[in-house]
Formats: sequence, C-alpha cells, structure tokens
Amino acid sequence: MIIYTDIISGDEVLADTFKIQEVDKVLWECDCRKYTKKTNEDFELEGANPSAEGGDDDSGEGEVKLVHDIEDQFRLVWLKTEEGMKPSKDAFKAHLKTYMKKVLTKLQEKGAPAEKVNEFKAGAPAAVKKILANYDNYDVLMGQSMDGDAMHILIDFREDGVTPYATLWKHGLEETKV
Repeated sequence: MIIYTDIISGDEVLADTFKIQEVDKVLWECDCRKYTKKTNEDFELEGANPSAEGGDDDSGEGEVKLVHDIEDQFRLVWLKTEEGMKPSKDAFKAHLKTYMKKVLTKLQEKGAPAEKVNEFKAGAPAAVKKILANYDNYDVLMGQSMDGDAMHILIDFREDGVTPYATLWKHGLEETKV
C-alpha cells in the first residue's frame, strides 16, 4: 500500500486504495464516498473500562453527520463556509501563489528530476486558473496539522451530481510504501 503525504506539512492525505486519475499533468482526482458517521463512534479496546479511563458514561446515540471517506480516513479538517473557515476566493488565490512557490522549492531541495520540475512549472498556472474558475463549487479541507501553507484538498461532485471527488496537487505529494 502507498500512502501519500503532503510535502509541506507531512500530513497523510491520500492512499493508493483510492482510484487516482491524473488531470492536466499536475492534479490528481480521486472519487470519494460520502456516508453517515456517529460522532461518538470511537473504537474501544476489548475489555477496557471506559468509566475507569475517564470515558463517557452516556451510552446515547450521539450526533450523526455526513463525512467523506477521504476526510475520515486521513483526519482532514473541513473548512466550512457556514463557520467562516473557508477562505475567500482572493485569500485562496494568495494561498495558491505561496503554495506553488513552496512546492517548487521543496521539489528542488529534494533533487527532483528536471522533467518533474518543468512539468509542474508548465502545468500549474492553467490548473490554478481552472481551480479558481470553479472555486465556489469546492469544499475545502486541510490536513490534520492545519498548516496554512500546506495543500488544501478540494472536494467537488462529478457531473452526475452524486459522486464526490477530491482534487490534490500531484507534485505536492510524497509517496511512502507501507
């Protein structure tokens, strides 16, 4: 199995268990699933005594919420518009400008092949333009560390209006075989 981490923050954000498609040579898209999850649906070790470990004595159902599988599996943080956390389009544009520079620097520091660096330089401006044109449709998620300079994962829906998919920067990911 391959886990992909953000080269800026080190957060795990994707795995090869998702069907990954390359788009415009610089972006990856992967289909997600959306499902309901109980907010108190944490695992318990068999034989553990929750009350002795400061656990909650309430055995209530808890709140149910819809989550994306990528969000749940990698503990991504959703920047919700209604909570005022989703950046404005101008703020996101500024973030992308800074992010592109950081990714380019990281690629050069890590000794990436010239073809890979040139591919990123050539494809990034068109990808940024495409993302910004569709920005209002995206849900924005961040990695677990909440590093503002790191990759923001974008969630949108396919043409069928039902299938969610995530968009990530291909060159902003490092792979680790597990």
